[in-house]
Amino acid sequence: METKDVLRQLREKNHLTQDQMAERVMVTRQAVSRWENGETQPNTDTLKILSKEFDVSINTLLGSPRQPVCQCCGMPLEDSLLGRNRDGSLNEDYCQWCYADGTYTYSDMDDLIRVCLPNMVKQGFSEDQARTYMKQMLPTLDYWKRYEELSDNGEFETFKKHLMEEINALHIDGMPRVEVLNALVGKYVNLEYRLPNGLKARFLDDHTTYLGNQLKSEITDGLFFGILANMDFILICTYERDGDNPELILYRKR
Repeated sequence: METKDVLRQLREKNHLTQDQMAERVMVTRQAVSRWENGETQPNTDTLKILSKEFDVSINTLLGSPRQPVCQCCGMPLEDSLLGRNRDGSLNEDYCQWCYADGTYTYSDMDDLIRVCLPNMVKQGFSEDQARTYMKQMLPTLDYWKRYEELSDNGEFETFKKHLMEEINALHIDGMPRVEVLNALVGKYVNLEYRLPNGLKARFLDDHTTYLGNQLKSEITDGLFFGILANMDFILICTYERDGDNPELILYRKR
C-alpha cells in the first residue's frame, strides 16, 4: 500500500474531512489533497505529528517499506506491539515488553532469554536451539550493542527489587516469595473481577506495560497467584488455569 492510500484510509477511518485532517496536523486542505493524490508526501516533521495524532508508526504511514524488529528482543514489530516514549508517542525500535514509557525493562541478557524461551518452544524450537539462537542474535541488536550508552545504571533493577520486597512483606497465605518480575502488557493480563456489590471490573490499562509474575499456590492444587504492579499500585489475584475464576485478593496504592 502506498502512502497516499494509507493517509486516505486513516482519514476515512477517523471520519474526517480533508479540512478536519488538515486542522489536526496543522497543514492546509490542499496539502492533504496532494498527499492523497500522490503528488507529494508529508515531510518528516508532519509524519511525526501524524504518527502521534493517529497512533500509527511512521513506517505504516510510508506504506510499511521495512519489517522492523525490536532492537532488544528481536521480535518482529507491528503498530499494536510498539513500545511508547514518555510523551506517549510510539517508539518504532522496541516492543512494549522491552520498552515502556521511556524505560528499558531488561538489563540482563540471560533474564530476557529466560522470558523468551517458552514462547520459542511453542513455535517448535527446542530449549537448547532457542537459547543458542538468542545468544547469537541478541548481541547484534542495537540495544545490546549500545547497552552502556542506553542503560540507566541499574535504576530500574533497583526499583524492581524494592517492589518485590514490598510484595513479599505482604505475606499472602499460600503465595510463594516473588523472586522475579517480568514486563507484562495490560491487554494480556487484564482479568475481570467480580466485586462485593456483584458488579465486575477491570483494573488495568490494556496499553500499559506492568511488572508481574504468575506463581503456583503452595496450598491449593491448580490455583495460581497473579502479581501485577507499577509505580502506583500492587495488585494480587488468584485464578485457575487459563485465567478462569479470577478473584481479587489485594489492590493497594503505593
